[in-house]
Amino acid sequence: MATALVTLLQRLPVCIISGGRFEQFQAQVLDQLTAPEQILSRLHLMPTSGTRYYSRQHGAWSQAYSEDLSAEEKARIVQVLEETSRTLGYWDEHPWGVPIEDRGSQVTYSALGQAAPLDAKAAWDPDGMKKSLLVAHATPLLADFEVRGGGSTSIDVTRKGIDKAYAIRKLMAQIHAAPEELLFVGDRLDEAGNDFPVLATGVPCVPVTSWQDTLIVIAEFIEWWDGVTGSPQFRIISKYPGAARHGHAGA
Repeated sequence: MATALVTLLQRLPVCIISGGRFEQFQAQVLDQLTAPEQILSRLHLMPTSGTRYYSRQHGAWSQAYSEDLSAEEKARIVQVLEETSRTLGYWDEHPWGVPIEDRGSQVTYSALGQAAPLDAKAAWDPDGMKKSLLVAHATPLLADFEVRGGGSTSIDVTRKGIDKAYAIRKLMAQIHAAPEELLFVGDRLDEAGNDFPVLATGVPCVPVTSWQDTLIVIAEFIEWWDGVTGSPQFRIISKYPGAARHGHAGA
């Protein structure tokens, strides 16, 4: 994946938006990259579902904004998430790590704990019904917040209106791009997922189910960009059909 990311960055700007903290970006992405500063300067980072934004400035990562929750807001969210999980019978008394994590601008509930092994996470909610029920039960209790399904076992809560659509609009302003000039790749474009709000921006979206799918999308996009193929084979969806064209300014 690191090689594919660098290859893509050699051609155009790339933004990574994820529910994880910046420290996870550092360990899982940045520490794996070997690239000159000219390439790194094209990379944009939006941790915690886009509630924070970092760009490369003068050889270092600079935080442009952080939509932090107050202590009172976080306490309320934590209480609702735990009570909801217990009510539904999902609360794990022996998780792999902390089940509810304060990420500053986001509170994340991980049913098995943040450090749970991938195979356990994949087996916990294979059809997504548990996360959907968690979101459905917590949303009316947290009506002034965004409540979205995140990873395979997680629920992310942020301030109302501060979601991935908000982040994408911030990115477009930063790189001076129109919606049709971007291409968003996400695995939670379903209505309860934290990628779903992006559809409202008019940015063409590519649904995937795994990082392996993402590698295929990157490879097909690069072949199209380089003129090797006439058009990518991946499926593009958009809330606005006229926007479902191939991106040019960023991926």
